[in-house]
Amino acid sequence: MALMKVKFDLAKRVKLAQALWLLYWLSVMGGILIFTMGLFFKIELRKRSEMMDNNESHFVPNLLILVGLATCGINAFGGKVCHDSLDTAKFARWKPMVKNYLCGCLAFCVILFITALLCFLVQVSLHFALAEGLKNGMKYYRDTDTPGRCFMKRTLDMTQIEFRCCGNNNFRDWFEIQWISNRYLDFSNDDIKDRVASNVDGKFLMDSVPFSCCNPGSPRPCIQHHLTNNSAHYDYDHHTEELNIWTRGCREALVSYYGGMMNSIGALVLLVLVLEAADMVGLKYLTTSLETLTNPENPESESEGWLLEKSVKETMSGVMDKIKTFGKGNQVEGEGAEAAATS
Repeated sequence: MALMKVKFDLAKRVKLAQALWLLYWLSVMGGILIFTMGLFFKIELRKRSEMMDNNESHFVPNLLILVGLATCGINAFGGKVCHDSLDTAKFARWKPMVKNYLCGCLAFCVILFITALLCFLVQVSLHFALAEGLKNGMKYYRDTDTPGRCFMKRTLDMTQIEFRCCGNNNFRDWFEIQWISNRYLDFSNDDIKDRVASNVDGKFLMDSVPFSCCNPGSPRPCIQHHLTNNSAHYDYDHHTEELNIWTRGCREALVSYYGGMMNSIGALVLLVLVLEAADMVGLKYLTTSLETLTNPENPESESEGWLLEKSVKETMSGVMDKIKTFGKGNQVEGEGAEAAATS
């Protein structure tokens, strides 16, 4: 017995074909959006690739670009089938392809679901990639004369200004590294010599941050040096006073930015998945209603459409039988090949 059988007349078939055509082109628009967002995400990652520990995070935007293109192609084809479905002569050439097309759409829905899942999970890998990448980037901040690292200072400064953040976890991360190059330090100064000599690794460490950590909205001129030394500044107590530098870490800010973007893209992919499923159901009804016309020569005659020709249980049993038959066929071919090789 057919599952979810519905009776159709010409008017219903026309309305279904028109609604499907619209849905397919909405899916094409969704594919364009996925492609665009994937491309935008890839560009945003490339802009800050120096602060990423690895390049694995580019897998998701590349997948989004491919999925977006595939969505456009698959749904444009479906829209063409719906457009030609009410013309018997035109539909005849598409009819043999519909079954394989629906199977392909089902497989593509699985890919869409996996893509959406990856969009939500990529934030975890980004968190670790940024944690290590920002840590290394801060170490190379001073290497403005080293090939391959000369733009790290600019990248970090622009990131801290744009995302209103400072350091990896917070501004105190800058206290643990030497971010001023030796070429800009006066080693004839006793204070600088004492600081370098007192450090086990011979580094010049201080409780200061780069200018890009300064909050321009603060009414007080930026205090970026001697942040923990109250006596170095007038009417200042770093324990109680709100600092006029950004206190949020750049890892948190970037993960929040990329995470919000990926959540939006993931929701968009799920929406396209729902549209794709609706397209499949509608196309199945449309094609079965055209195949079961009571009078094929009269397009105005009534017909029946269904989602599955048999019940779900019977359909699954048939699929399993086909899989078993296919497996046995491969096994027989393998045994035949072995016998031929032995003889």
